[in-house]
Amino acid sequence: MQIDLLPREKSTAGLNLLILLGSLLTGLLAVSVIFAINGVNPAVAIFAIFKGSFGSWYGIKETITKAIPLILIGSGLAVAFKAKFWNIGAESQLLVGAIFATWMGLTVGPHLPAVLLVPLMFVSAFIGGALWGMVPAVLKVRFGINEVISTLMLNYIAAEFVKYLVVGPWKGKTKGGYPYTDDLPAQAILKHLHYTRISPILLVLAVIAALILGWMVYRSRFGYEIRVIGENTHAARYAGINFFRTSVLLMAVSGGMAGLAGAGELMSIHHYLSYPETLSAGYGFTAIIVAWLARLNPAFTIVSGLFFAGIIVGGDAIQISMGMPAATVNVFNGMILIFLIMGDFFISHRVRIRFGSTVHA
Repeated sequence: MQIDLLPREKSTAGLNLLILLGSLLTGLLAVSVIFAINGVNPAVAIFAIFKGSFGSWYGIKETITKAIPLILIGSGLAVAFKAKFWNIGAESQLLVGAIFATWMGLTVGPHLPAVLLVPLMFVSAFIGGALWGMVPAVLKVRFGINEVISTLMLNYIAAEFVKYLVVGPWKGKTKGGYPYTDDLPAQAILKHLHYTRISPILLVLAVIAALILGWMVYRSRFGYEIRVIGENTHAARYAGINFFRTSVLLMAVSGGMAGLAGAGELMSIHHYLSYPETLSAGYGFTAIIVAWLARLNPAFTIVSGLFFAGIIVGGDAIQISMGMPAATVNVFNGMILIFLIMGDFFISHRVRIRFGSTVHA
């Protein structure tokens, strides 16, 4: 018997959906094996995860709350990944966006009404995340530095800078010595729906932004350039596409979306800048899987963001009800990502099995 892996000439939408569902199923089976090895009934654990996130009104509210930053960041990452620019630095772009929004809120905020201050803080956060995202784009195109390494290292730089700010020059005078900034002015705080932590402004912003980016990638000239670069950089240059300009702009969009998520968490949930792990529950890394599950279509991150937000909320639930370790969610997400990447391979390749002179494809 001989197994050959051959390039797939054409991939249909039905086949893509089938492979996606197969990837999710095999990922769940792999997670089930891990649960079983640790003496936990896999069916009970997986059911408990989704019951904890979608089986009660409280779980649904928390799932939507956590889906908002995942949609914002995931849609931006989908843009970068579509061009095969591997942005692993959304966590740092979120933090820098929060820094810019905090500065705007604390310095200018007390003198402005909410109708001016809130948009200004969002714009500031987008600019901060965009500028931070453009750094690895310039490093890659001008100096050939691998973007995986540069974006990953920038995560640590941003995190340490936030720590420096909250224990140093921005340490709040009203916080009793704790490493927080002072609270944002009241007009910078986003309102919530009754008895929830859901900001309607943020929810609408996330959904509209994801839809706009989906349109941009598949219907605009800039999106066409992104897709051509992702498929073949040599062909892109031959076609006259400005590789430097497009790379910098797409990373500005990707980083800016993460910056918006940082401002949203700051203005809706926390109301002051504090340690990085407090501001972000690893959203920048989880959003990588969100973008991948969405098949790198920014519009589809609305659904995939809700799915992975449910895993986060459900994972918290089984820590309490089943005594599972906090790393359970990370294991779950990591296994799903591995099988999604494996599924991508079979979208572009097919398996041919030969028994002697007989071929089965």
